[in-house]
Parts: sequence; C-alpha cells; structure tokens
Amino acid sequence: MSRNPIVIIGAGPAGLMAAQQLAIQGYKVHVYEQNKAAARKFLVAGDGGFNLTHSEPIDAFVEKYNVAFVREIVRSFDNQATVTWLSKIGIPTYVGSSGKIFPERHIKPIQVLQAWLAYLKELEVSIFYQFQLVDFDVNNVYLRHKGEIVACRYEKLILGLGGASWKKTGSDASWASILEQKGINVTPLESANSGYNTQEDWSDIEGQALKNIQIRYKNYTKLGEIVFTSYGIEGSPLYYMNRFTRKDTFPFDLEIDLKPNMSVDSIVDRLSRVGSVVSLLKTQLKLSKTAIVLLKRLNKEVFIESRSLAMAIKRYPVHVTGLRPIEEVISTAGGVSFEELDENLALYKFPKVHCVGEMIDWEAPTGGYLLQGCFSTGAWVAKSISCSHDAS
Repeated sequence: MSRNPIVIIGAGPAGLMAAQQLAIQGYKVHVYEQNKAAARKFLVAGDGGFNLTHSEPIDAFVEKYNVAFVREIVRSFDNQATVTWLSKIGIPTYVGSSGKIFPERHIKPIQVLQAWLAYLKELEVSIFYQFQLVDFDVNNVYLRHKGEIVACRYEKLILGLGGASWKKTGSDASWASILEQKGINVTPLESANSGYNTQEDWSDIEGQALKNIQIRYKNYTKLGEIVFTSYGIEGSPLYYMNRFTRKDTFPFDLEIDLKPNMSVDSIVDRLSRVGSVVSLLKTQLKLSKTAIVLLKRLNKEVFIESRSLAMAIKRYPVHVTGLRPIEEVISTAGGVSFEELDENLALYKFPKVHCVGEMIDWEAPTGGYLLQGCFSTGAWVAKSISCSHDAS
C-alpha cells in the first residue's frame, strides 16, 4: 500500500463510516474536521429522538430515496448492516412503534458517538480537528489550521462536507464554490424536510398536533402527523411533500384530509344524524379538539351543511407561502450532481477524489433514511477503494 494516507474531509456520519470501513481493511486513514469535535450535526439530529435507521423491508426502504443509484448504494449497506455495526460497537437498538430504530432507551446520542469514536481509535483512525478545506488538486488537499494553510498529500481523498442546513454545526456548504471553480456542477442547495410558512395565524392552536391525517398536494398524498407553529406547519408528511412542491411557485394550497379512512358519503351520513354539529364531530367522527377548532374557522354556511362540511373534512385547505429558511431545516436538496460522479462516487475530473453523504444531490425523508443514506454512501466509497486496490 502507498505510504500516503487516505484523507477524509468531514467527521460526519458519511466520513466516519468511510474511515471505519477502510481502516478495517488495513488502510491508513486521516480524518480532518473543521469543528473542535466530530459529528456535531449527528448529535443535533438526536435532540428530537435519535432514530438511526428504519426497520421496514429493504424493498420498501429504498423507495424513499429519489435517485436510483442511491437506492442501489443503500441496498449494499442496508438498515440491517447498520444495526449489526451498532451492535458491534456496543450500541444495542430497539424498533419503535413507527418502525424507526433507536439506541436502547438509556443510551444518549453522545454515548453512540463516543462508542463509535472509541472503535475508530482502536482501528487506528487519526482524527484532526479545526482543519477547514481551502482547496485540493490531483495530489494534495489544502487545509486552514489556526490561520495557516497546510498541504496534505493523499492516496485517495474523500469529501464528506455535508449540506447547508443547521449552519451552527458547521454544515454551511462553503465547499460548493471550491468545486464550482473547478468546473464541477453543483445543483443549488435548497430547503428539504422543511416545514411550511402559512398565511393563516395558528396562535390559538400553536404546539397542537393533528394525528392520523393525510396531506394532499395535486395527486400526491402522505399519511402522518402535523404540528401547528408560530409560522406555519411542520411534520413528516409535509417534509415528504417538499420534493414535489419545491418545483412550483408559492403561494398555493395544501389540503388536509382529517378522516383519510372515510369517504365523503360516510361522513355525510354521520353528520346527518341527530345532534349538534360539534357533538357529531366528536361522537360520530371522533375528531380531535384541534381538528374541530380548524373546522370552526370555516364559513358558517359550510359548517352547518353536511356535505359542504364533509368536503372540508376531506380537503381542508392550508395556504402555504414558502419553505422555512435553509439554515433551520432538517436537510437540504441539491449538491454535487451525479453527472459529475462515476460508479464509485469519484469525480470524473478528479478520479482520486470521492464524495459522500449529504453533499451529493439526493434526498430522503426523515425517519432514519437520511442517516442511512450517509452511512451507505460512506461504506460504498470505502468498498470501491478497497476493490480497486485489490485489482491493481
């Protein structure tokens, strides 16, 4: 093997997985991270419940990714491979009621990261902090460290530089201009897995949720739960809709189906029974207080007429005016175009330079799919490097 190390820029989940898989194969691996600690966004992702992947069958699992090649990559290092790896580093997992896979309840996100870093240390992976990418060429990568530019010669270079959301973690997409100056096409980064700003004021129900509803946009539908906020609406079915609504011009309407398992006629039948409208909404349709508050916003003529009210229950309109700012969304769409990458996720213009993780132009919903995509792309590149060395 070459005396030059494999250099990885970015100590996020994709970069660390690539480092792990390469070190297992005996490669000398150096990881450079611009922050003072590894995987800050990985930890931030754990604030709301640290789901690391999802338990659904792989055929359904991969359909959550919007790029066919990424689906192939995820199959090669799938959700079961993630569970097996976590077990190996001492992190037992369990499957939640929604199918998401979490560390066992007593294990905090920082403990997962500490176990992973300890394992990488055993594998003799070297991680260097406060090194920021400045540039690279065919043999060297240039990093800024405490005001000085350092040149590091590499055998292979792996870029795991993240997207553009949660900038406080260092994920600011400053790398995009470096690649664009080299003639590499970077699809503009946009908000993904984002809530929506709305025209409506939800202050009376802020923080309240609608469960077991369906969001509809044109011919696209998604079941789930949403929450009302000071600026609009949040929730996984809304994040799913991002990839379809992003192509259109705001403002427009999304529709909420408050009773997705009932037809309009069935709802009309129950609303036609004896009792006040509010009483029938509670007793016959089992609607929540939050849903009833929404319906009370309708014109009186709509609210008291059974079929009009049934139609509103099935297609309650919400006037959305835009996505949330890119700095605060869960993830971003866009990144290095697949037209620039070969089957090993190496740049055609720089065959020794690979890209992994969220900096590539793919997207997936929340629920473990984003992290799995990062783990999988890191493992894919590591395998490709290992195979290319074995063949040479």
